[in-house]
Amino acid sequence: MDVFEDIAARVDAALQRLRETGELAADTYGAQITVEPTRDPAHGDVATNAAMVLSKQAGMKPRDLAERIVAALAGNDDLTAEVAGPGFINIRLADTYWHGQLATLIADGDAYGRLDFGGGRKINVEYVSANPTGPMHV
Repeated sequence: MDVFEDIAARVDAALQRLRETGELAADTYGAQITVEPTRDPAHGDVATNAAMVLSKQAGMKPRDLAERIVAALAGNDDLTAEVAGPGFINIRLADTYWHGQLATLIADGDAYGRLDFGGGRKINVEYVSANPTGPMHV
């Protein structure tokens, strides 16, 4: 699991805790939630738009929902989260987080980053070398 998938899973777990406590409706889900690098490193390591995407469904202001998500993320010792702007959440990853990532990399060795897409089935990947001056054809 990469850093962005890991943080997305933690944000999802925080949202689930909010659903369980009744702070967020049980049917509040967002397929468009993103976790991506911040544009400015001064704002942290990663950011999520979870509150912005879910605010309408939740019937809350994005910033208010972001504050609840940040509070639900507070149990993670290896990150800190803060509300930014209208409701984005900036997340800073502690050194202990990166140490854990390095430990995983070392433990996995050559297998680090390998995926088993396709479950052992063979696939054919074709590349297109299009002529930019001519029409496309098959």
